[in-house]
Amino acid sequence: MSMGNMSQMLKQAQKLQQDMLKAKEEAEGRTVSAAAGGGLVNVVVSGKMELVELKIDPQAFDPDDPEMLEDLIKAAVNRGLGEARVMVEQSVSRLTGGMNIPGLF
Repeated sequence: MSMGNMSQMLKQAQKLQQDMLKAKEEAEGRTVSAAAGGGLVNVVVSGKMELVELKIDPQAFDPDDPEMLEDLIKAAVNRGLGEARVMVEQSVSRLTGGMNIPGLF
């Protein structure tokens, strides 16, 4: 392999890395919504894997069963985090052709 080819490959790799970081940053600025309990608990999660919004329908409050509300919140947040993770991975995988690059997430 000539030095010119090696230099060109290095430039391509650097550009891909920059493009991937840009795609990841853009995805981190977006949000996804998720719900549990038929919409009794709704969340919005950012691409940074942060809970941005939490809405709880008053019907979800049952003083005799606080565990149900806890379970609904956990389910909605976990669903939102999962969808946000997929959103970020899909944004970056468009650049990598689906190739998983260790350390990117």
